[in-house]
Amino acid sequence: MMYGRFRAVPPSAFLLPAIGVLSASAPVVAQEAVSVEVVPSALSLEVGEEATLEARVLDPNGNEVNAEILFFPRFADGRNASARWSIDVDRTTGRVRAVKGGEFVVLAIVATAGNLRGEAAVSVAYPPLDRIDVTPSGGSTYVGVATRHRATLLDTAEDERDGEIRWSTSDADVATVDRFGILTAHASGQFALRAEAEGIAAEVAYEVRENPAARLTVTGSAERARTGDVVRFEAAVEDAMGGPVGDLPVTWTVTSDPSIEATADIPPAEIDEQGRFVAYFPGLYTVAATVPGRTSWGAAEVESSSLISRASIEVHPRHAAQEVTFVGQGQVNNERTSDLWVWEGVDGRDYAITGTHAAAGAVYFWDVTDPANPVLTDSVVVDARTTNDVKVSEDGEICVISREGASNRRNGIVILNCRNPRDVTTISVFDDELTGGVHNLFIHEDHVYAVNNGRRFDVINIEDPAGPHRVGRFELDTPGHAIHDIWIVDGIAYTSNWGDGVVLIDVGGGDRGGSPSNPVEIARFRDIGGRTHAAFPYRSPTGRFYVFMGDEAGRPGFDGQDPERTPQFMSGYIHVVDFTDPDNPEEVARYEIPEAGSHNMWIEDDKLYAAFYNGGLRVLDISGELKGNLGEQGREIARYMAYDPDGVVANAPFTWGPQIHKGNLFFAEYFSGLWAVKLQPRQELVP
Repeated sequence: MMYGRFRAVPPSAFLLPAIGVLSASAPVVAQEAVSVEVVPSALSLEVGEEATLEARVLDPNGNEVNAEILFFPRFADGRNASARWSIDVDRTTGRVRAVKGGEFVVLAIVATAGNLRGEAAVSVAYPPLDRIDVTPSGGSTYVGVATRHRATLLDTAEDERDGEIRWSTSDADVATVDRFGILTAHASGQFALRAEAEGIAAEVAYEVRENPAARLTVTGSAERARTGDVVRFEAAVEDAMGGPVGDLPVTWTVTSDPSIEATADIPPAEIDEQGRFVAYFPGLYTVAATVPGRTSWGAAEVESSSLISRASIEVHPRHAAQEVTFVGQGQVNNERTSDLWVWEGVDGRDYAITGTHAAAGAVYFWDVTDPANPVLTDSVVVDARTTNDVKVSEDGEICVISREGASNRRNGIVILNCRNPRDVTTISVFDDELTGGVHNLFIHEDHVYAVNNGRRFDVINIEDPAGPHRVGRFELDTPGHAIHDIWIVDGIAYTSNWGDGVVLIDVGGGDRGGSPSNPVEIARFRDIGGRTHAAFPYRSPTGRFYVFMGDEAGRPGFDGQDPERTPQFMSGYIHVVDFTDPDNPEEVARYEIPEAGSHNMWIEDDKLYAAFYNGGLRVLDISGELKGNLGEQGREIARYMAYDPDGVVANAPFTWGPQIHKGNLFFAEYFSGLWAVKLQPRQELVP
């Protein structure tokens, strides 16, 4: 919806060249190219072996066409997600190294025409089986305790293998185990738990002791809560003498009487094994803690007795919603818009820069001091098809833009003087060893951290912006690794690495001795989805430190329309990982919109501002401790769908990235340019 839209002068009227003005986009594969031939079409390897694939682009007559080819293991479509860790593929040379056994496919893709591709099958022989690892690994337990065990079958390459595990115990009078590995202790004594598979066996030893539990008490951290609030419950187990029993496992359950009928796919509430409770619906809930032979009912208000404690917790609506209103638009409808950056200039006025995607290498500068009337102040065109990322230095004087698809394939970064956004000039270009393209970058304390060809990030010193030079780099060592984005806060870099998840790196602000010239890894976390595209850190007023990890899943090309000529759709969600203890990160929550996928995000003052492509702009309350599916807890503050009938694709919201600045929420729309909206103060209910 658009009311009172303010249009800037069409950007095409202001294109001012900085370096190598392009009359058209960079050349793509000649039209006669119709196929990609990969030789050999099939490989058979042992773990540790290498081979090199070659590929040619052919016309209808079988003649070779000159084109750049990149090699990738096929995993983006989800059909073979393990490929990224099982075979290591050099994307430029076609070298394939076998890391783990299995059947895989390597794609040879024309760099400038992603839908033109060939493939080769790669078969890696499985190494011999080596051992079974059983967890927990034995020790002591109590009569009546049931413990789930897991057995992992490993080969000599340390690869996990599938296989049917057979469980047994050496003394069924003392303990028994079912086919799922759930062990139940019946009497005091000693026994061995055994796991077998395909001629391999493992045993762990146990001692069963008498159950000392005589009293169980439950307490909660609150009596009243809102939907989405985390309430922590604790269980105290005592023996007959009143002494604590600290190693008896506790099982938590919750019963509910929600005031709103819960649907089948959304539980009214949940509680985990640590006693952390969160409700999705208002209502009355009772939490139960169970230990073998003893049960206690409890919640926030506890009445103690020798065996039982019972109370309830009352959950109320969160009332987080706020109205969001349209402020203004700087329309770009002749090419697709990529990322944005908003800052206060050295003259005290407010400015924004927006990039372009799959276009002619333009970036646009806007005066947004009056966000209701964005004014285009200047533009720069560089030799590129995509200027995906745009960043401005902390002092507001230097702008750095990324380049992809340069006609000479040099790419790299362009450093601009934006002290006067009405007369932006080029200071220098840095493309040394950045020829594969820079997709994302970040500026931090006179250094540019540039994502290089999706493989690593390079650190470029720009203390003298006319003489940029590389001082460091960082690359993961995992098979098939890749990097998409980097964000830096207080000297810690947060990189988004697709299948390798998020990695925290000390570049001068951590305790690992890191610096721009010597980046040192602090921690990493790999989520199950394997599509980590963007990450944003946030230190909550609660004292907890979260990293929000955004998925990206969708077709590889952003052509604006699918074969049915309708706007495309994306998928993926935001994972919330608690990094308070960096040595033990834990995924605790998520924000999921079933009909859309996440892109870039911004966090400030307990609010998450998230771009969800075809799902538009979302604002989420992230106050307090976080747990569960945040999108179902009444935490959504606002959503905004930016419809523009004159967009590159008409009336097709495709939100790219947000940034809050001086109370106004700016965001880039892929099909329609720069937008500004504003959250209105929440209207409190008056009884």
